[in-house]
Amino acid sequence: MKKILYLMRHGQTQFNVRRKIQGWCDSPLTPLGIAQAKVAAAYFKDHDITFDHAYASTSERACDTLEIITSQPYTRVKGLKEWNFGTFEGESEDLNPKLPYGDFFVAYGGEGEMQLRERVSKTLLDIMRKDDHNCVLAVSHGASCRQFMRAWEHTSSVNVKERLYNCCILKFAFENDTFTLEEIINHDFKDLKLD
Repeated sequence: MKKILYLMRHGQTQFNVRRKIQGWCDSPLTPLGIAQAKVAAAYFKDHDITFDHAYASTSERACDTLEIITSQPYTRVKGLKEWNFGTFEGESEDLNPKLPYGDFFVAYGGEGEMQLRERVSKTLLDIMRKDDHNCVLAVSHGASCRQFMRAWEHTSSVNVKERLYNCCILKFAFENDTFTLEEIINHDFKDLKLD
């Protein structure tokens, strides 16, 4: 039976605005980040999408985003956390090496690219294998979402080279232990009005 996973990036944070490396460290959602999450919530409501289960990274920015989208109970999961950037956490994004990062951050106490990819993939596979998980929301992070996409790009014809913007939604089908990316919803926030 085909199941659906909606994997989503959190809303804009203070560190996003200040261009700080934000992996396992955290910063709160900005007013724009809150408004972005409300747009994502409206998307799900307008398309009559309801979740039988919801999950979030243990980071506050992911949990806060999920709580704006749905009031249903959810589970916090460490496996959905962002890339661990080691001693680069909280530093300026100007210090990032050129892409792809590969194993650059391992020497600084962080994770390698394949380590992150395998962690997120295993976490989402374990979640979607559960019997009563037919339509699931998981709120995670930009690099985590991108690495999960890369893990399953061989099964998917949908791809995006541009950035996965805040509150981007990735719709995956899950069947026979295989994920297939069906749709990428990158909202247009340029005319978004803040409360």
